[in-house]
Amino acid sequence: MKYIKSFNKIKLVLLFMVALLISACNTDETQEVTQLNNLVMQDEFDIDGTPDSSMWTYDIGDGTAQGLPAGWGNNELQYYTDRPENVTVENGLLVLTAREEAFESSNYTSARLTTQGLFEQQYGRFEARIRLPYGKGIWPAFWLLGNDCDQNPWPQCGEIDVMEYVGNRPTVVFGSAHGPGYNAGDALTKEYEIENDRFDTGFHVFGIEWGPNYINYYVDGDLYQTLTPQDAAEEAIGVEEGAPQNTGEWVFNRPFYIIINMAVGGSLPGAPNAETVFPQRMYVDYVRVYN
Repeated sequence: MKYIKSFNKIKLVLLFMVALLISACNTDETQEVTQLNNLVMQDEFDIDGTPDSSMWTYDIGDGTAQGLPAGWGNNELQYYTDRPENVTVENGLLVLTAREEAFESSNYTSARLTTQGLFEQQYGRFEARIRLPYGKGIWPAFWLLGNDCDQNPWPQCGEIDVMEYVGNRPTVVFGSAHGPGYNAGDALTKEYEIENDRFDTGFHVFGIEWGPNYINYYVDGDLYQTLTPQDAAEEAIGVEEGAPQNTGEWVFNRPFYIIINMAVGGSLPGAPNAETVFPQRMYVDYVRVYN
């Protein structure tokens, strides 16, 4: 009997050692930050009125004041404002409203909020619970920009699109990353299509988990894409030789800040059509960041 007991002890020790070995050899980078639970920034939008000025500021205008071509460099049609007609907090929700109206130089208005200069973070989990609008030409997004874009112009500063959506495809969102040699139409990107549901009829959680050598993209906790430096390098190789900043450098190694906006028109969705109903609203239940 003592030999059987000794044999069982040896088996347990061996099993434990194998488990440790497997754990040590696990190179699945998609799992490295999934246990993050230290909440470092959150806005639950539970006080009616204007967005919390300690967390959010506004991008105003059509992009020209920021040194971009009119249309924010994307041929967009809206003029962003900080008016309550375009952005407010009510009933526990941040509400961004796109309107069809003549205002300044544009025929549409909307809003674009940013944490630039107020909150930025390198790595971690960024997520927001959002109900999206509907209609041709409507282009909402939840995204991040490198904190040095003013000194290190896009795409070198990096852009992480946690969620983008075009309003005439209510079952599809996509996540992307832009950097030198993989940007605009050559961005690293993947679509996520929801089954038996639509993104304009209820709230969904869009998030990333981001570490030194990967960005994981999630919808409602479902991992659908992982991007790595290898993806950036391979994409840049396929870009036309001699293209500006065609390096494939992984530029997601600096703090980024958050942007939430709803564009109207632009290179991606095209202009609204006769069937697009205004106003259109984007509802944000919360924004949370962990490290």
